[in-house]
Amino acid sequence: MKRYSAVIFDWDGTVMDSTGSIVTAIQGACADIGLPIPPDHEASWVIGLSLETALYRCVPDLTAGQMPEFLERYRHHFMLRDPEIRLFDGIPALLVDLKQRNVALGVATGKSRVGLDRVLGTMQLQEHFHITRCADESFSKPHPAMLFEIMEALTLAPEQVLMVGDTSHDIQMATAAGVDSMAVTYGAHDQPTLREAEPTVMVSSVPEMQRWLLERV
Repeated sequence: MKRYSAVIFDWDGTVMDSTGSIVTAIQGACADIGLPIPPDHEASWVIGLSLETALYRCVPDLTAGQMPEFLERYRHHFMLRDPEIRLFDGIPALLVDLKQRNVALGVATGKSRVGLDRVLGTMQLQEHFHITRCADESFSKPHPAMLFEIMEALTLAPEQVLMVGDTSHDIQMATAAGVDSMAVTYGAHDQPTLREAEPTVMVSSVPEMQRWLLERV
């Protein structure tokens, strides 16, 4: 059985139950500036990408001139719901278990550095992660740069690393980096979309994720 030395997590929709808040924030910003409101499935498909990259897909009428106002309204709507956003049940205990087994933990996310640092501080999770990479300091998913940078920093080979995420963007990034991947089905992308991306394994809950991981680290 293959053993992993590092587990790299996506954030939104994988570690934190924030998919609904992101969708609502995108839709609210569209309404505020008079743009067509994307349906839930379109707004959720772009989760995990850098925000500006994502918006040109799910809000195709958005112009470069409107981008600053859109981002301001997006952040307004997201922050309104921010106090309600929680980690998925079982995530804190899983992170502790992995850390106690000397597994290197990382984050590769479409969030901004400011956004990730804020939530890590709020949730008091900084000490759990050895390394984090954000879309505004590297290339956005599915480009493999974030994983390459993490592996270089940890001095690990691709076969020692597992990427965990809830979108096809996460799985495609892992594949491009030569890294195994775990798709979780409780986040932004549905099972057919995830299956098409060909993850190494697919799980439907945090307890199932934990059982699979603890047998392989």
